[in-house]
Amino acid sequence: QVQLVESGGGLVQNGGSLRLSCVAPGRTFSSYTMGWFRQAPGKEREFVAAIFWRGGITRYADSVKGRFTVSRDNAKNTVYLQMFSLKPEDTAVYYCAAGIKIMTSRAYDYNYWGQGTQVTVSS
Repeated sequence: QVQLVESGGGLVQNGGSLRLSCVAPGRTFSSYTMGWFRQAPGKEREFVAAIFWRGGITRYADSVKGRFTVSRDNAKNTVYLQMFSLKPEDTAVYYCAAGIKIMTSRAYDYNYWGQGTQVTVSS
């Protein structure tokens, strides 16, 4: 069973920044798309960003474009989600996922998921 482990969540003020990390201990995802999703209370899980490990192609939801940056570190086998200019509406549990389907934004296309990390933005 592949496990993804997220970290870096926390409480931040409106306009603040956070960097989330996602690592798969003992596993490489060189042919996978790595996605970030989020889910706020009472809402459906929504796509945030994705990166194709090989080549580093990225894709973003319109709501985070220009504020969030997804990247990967091959040496550390880690994917990052750098979040700037955070807003209260960004408050959610953020999940890292890995999938074979290239650059998809659909949650059901992803095969492996982390446990999630809470991000709370205070107003």
